[in-house]
Amino acid sequence: MLQDLTKIQAFLAHVHPYDSLTEAELAALAGRVERVEIAAGETIYALGETLRGVYVIAAGEVAIADETGAQISHLGVRNSFGERGLARDGLAVTTATGASDAELLVVPVEVYHELIEAHPAIAKFFDRSRGSDIRKTDLATARISELMTRQVLGITADATIERAAHLMHSKRVSSLAVMEGGRLAGILTVRDMTRVVADGIATERPVSELMARDPITLSPDALGSDVLHTMLERRIGHLPITDKGALVGIVTQTDLIRFQALSSAQLVHDIVYAKTPSEIALVTKRLPELLAQLVGAGNPHEVVTRLITDIADAATRRLLTLAEESLGPPPVPYLWLACGSQGRQEQTGVSDQDNCLIIDDAMTPGMDAYFKALATFVCDGLNEAGYVYCPGDMMATADRWRQPLRVWKSYFQKWIAKPDNEAQMLASVMFDLRGIGGEQSLFEDLQEATLKAASANSIFVTHMIANSLKHTPPLGMFRGFATIKSGEHKNQLDLKHNGVVPVVDLGRVYALQARLTAVNTRARLEAAKENGVISTSGAADLLDAYDLIAESRLQHQARQVRAGEKPDNYMSPTSLSDFERSHLRDAFVVIRTMQSAVGSGRGAVT
Repeated sequence: MLQDLTKIQAFLAHVHPYDSLTEAELAALAGRVERVEIAAGETIYALGETLRGVYVIAAGEVAIADETGAQISHLGVRNSFGERGLARDGLAVTTATGASDAELLVVPVEVYHELIEAHPAIAKFFDRSRGSDIRKTDLATARISELMTRQVLGITADATIERAAHLMHSKRVSSLAVMEGGRLAGILTVRDMTRVVADGIATERPVSELMARDPITLSPDALGSDVLHTMLERRIGHLPITDKGALVGIVTQTDLIRFQALSSAQLVHDIVYAKTPSEIALVTKRLPELLAQLVGAGNPHEVVTRLITDIADAATRRLLTLAEESLGPPPVPYLWLACGSQGRQEQTGVSDQDNCLIIDDAMTPGMDAYFKALATFVCDGLNEAGYVYCPGDMMATADRWRQPLRVWKSYFQKWIAKPDNEAQMLASVMFDLRGIGGEQSLFEDLQEATLKAASANSIFVTHMIANSLKHTPPLGMFRGFATIKSGEHKNQLDLKHNGVVPVVDLGRVYALQARLTAVNTRARLEAAKENGVISTSGAADLLDAYDLIAESRLQHQARQVRAGEKPDNYMSPTSLSDFERSHLRDAFVVIRTMQSAVGSGRGAVT
């Protein structure tokens, strides 16, 4: 037992983060902590109570339970608890009970705050967010709103070409926004002007005859890399930025020079100009190097996975183009969609392919031969590029997943009406659909109608919630983690199925409950917070937990790449420091708490 200050000081010297203190600082801390003895079954604090401070277990074991009474963690010697409540409003967010007779040290609230203020290492340990992280800012992390020119020079559609030329020359701009009835109707660039001389177009003609009509646009909250990738794929140099249909700015290639993220942009460029699937495969072989580079630069996980997914999107669209060049134009419009991690824009260094085709209802049975050939070409090309065939055959090459729109509508109607196990699994996958190439309108109405019907069916929602709880975080009764018990990955954590996937499943349920059209998990969590599906504090905890797990997964894969190994999702807890294990365990606890809340019908936890 720690009955004198010398023993308390010696103990704290081996407990992170206090091991970063000097001997004098440890001696001072030992004199201010409180020593508490508790009996097995005794409540240390209950949910909602004011906390005395941060607790450190000196001997014995402590059980932590959520608001439903379900045990979410079993802690042992040198583990800390109580800090989550202190970081918020000083009230306990869990209930702590002695799992055995135990001896605890309590760092009082005022001492806790003094330590955080005076010692960055301790502040970093107790800061479960990424707000204090230093991030590298480049095109990958910059928002378009930071890159665009807000003062856009415009001209009406009925103005003459001569007038446009004088305006561009006098204002020294390379483009004009062409407005019609107060909306953006087109864009006119210097390159368009060269056609006036080359094609002998009369300068008194209206600019509406020369402009690029209905140009592609992006929103201000898109990434700067989205601009560059779009420019490369579309072979354009000017991109209007609109917010809810209103023109708010423009980005040109010149704007991107100082921000240009050459690595990801270069891969997209090389894919766009690839002439065969084999050439595309040569480009995607560089993906592991890109992942390691992006992670090493300190980019947030959502930026890394977005850029990695951009490469898959570009490869898919290029393969669709090559397929059409080989097979001829499609007999009716179609839309190629991705689901799974590509659909959510969350691909890492380990990804298979999950895709399908929605075909216009004008399709006749005889047209399927064309679309089957197109699907085979693209799926084979993706496999060659490293996006291996889906083990579950969730690909457009399967007849079931290559159907007219009316059939897709019937699929979702059936899944929602009779949510058996297969229906739940398929609906979960298909709720992550995102159009990649083709006629996007084929999916827009289907997505809206499906979300409306699904959210209105309480039985379906209940089944989806139950399905979302099948993947649980790896929290063990002892030593913090429940690792894989046998096989190739014995004693390791599966950071995908037991780390990231539980949060992905929660995000999908929240999206269903609030009819949110976002597909990306982080975007779903943010939207769920904004729509009141989960509370602000619950969302903050879950986002922090998700960020930590997702970034731990990427860092693990980056280390494997740098070591010349093939990246995977399996990590040994012994490879982590006490600091990292503590934070990872807390992240898993948050997820289990949120799962308990949604499972008991209390999504908006406080």
